[in-house]
Amino acid sequence: MSDVPSSNGGPVYVGLGANLGDPERTLSAAAEAIAHLPDVELRRRSSLYAAAPIGPEQPEFRNAERWGPRVLDLDILLWGDRVVDQPGLHVPHPELQHRRFALEPLAELDPAARHPVLQKTVAELLAAVRDQPVQRLDSVLWRPR
Repeated sequence: MSDVPSSNGGPVYVGLGANLGDPERTLSAAAEAIAHLPDVELRRRSSLYAAAPIGPEQPEFRNAERWGPRVLDLDILLWGDRVVDQPGLHVPHPELQHRRFALEPLAELDPAARHPVLQKTVAELLAAVRDQPVQRLDSVLWRPR
């Protein structure tokens, strides 16, 4: 999970995930690549979390999304108070309130961030989400900032 500020609409919270190849190395490289994008300042990143996959049988995720194995997954979870509903792009992420593996790292970064549709804080959403196995990890390749 990364907190990337935006010049129009507030901070952008990006969920990163992987469960193929070397997930921790992939996620670390992805966060560094995001940090080096023009006009982007990577302010913080959460701890690394392990989560059981949702959908078909597959390897355990390192903080990711649903429906199948992948080398890298990137989701825009929140973008300030913006709401985007276009083909292929939905912000806030339409399943955020149901995904402990997305809410845990987001709450670590900003528990007071508000879901612009549900009008609840991330902390409130996390408290209401059903139990899902999510484990905070220590990794030499991934360090929270």
